[in-house]
Amino acid sequence: MKYQFIFPVLLFIPLLILQTTIIPLFSVYSAVPDLILILLVFYAISYGQIFGTFLGFGYGFLFDLITGSLLGSAMLSKTVAGFIAGYFSNENKRDVYLRSYIFSFIVFLCAVIDSIVYSFFSSAELQRNFLLLFFEQGLLPGLYTAVISIIVFIFLPARRLT
Repeated sequence: MKYQFIFPVLLFIPLLILQTTIIPLFSVYSAVPDLILILLVFYAISYGQIFGTFLGFGYGFLFDLITGSLLGSAMLSKTVAGFIAGYFSNENKRDVYLRSYIFSFIVFLCAVIDSIVYSFFSSAELQRNFLLLFFEQGLLPGLYTAVISIIVFIFLPARRLT
């Protein structure tokens, strides 16, 4: 198999361990950044929409299996996020997207959509207000993930991961 298919899975394993053990300690108003989504957006922009969609499906499936959450909720949300992030995969602008702060805006967009889809399918409370759900479960984790992606972007430039 090609190196480009194995390396994202090898990076996923330590990020999943970090995401499930240490990252919940840094929650702000029950919003937790999604490191797996940052990695997914990076590879979706780097290798295209189809690769991002299938990688999101794989990441979500493994996340559901390993964490024991509702099977299919993270799988669907990561697949949709990988699909949306793949829209920004343009050969002419790929370097601009990955090496500037536009990457954080793409991560924000994908994180909001990922969080809303995930909370919609995994939430047991059906009587909550959709607007409240949008702000609490969508915007706050999306904003937190975008801020973390800025930190990752500053300390770890995109050219080192490809």
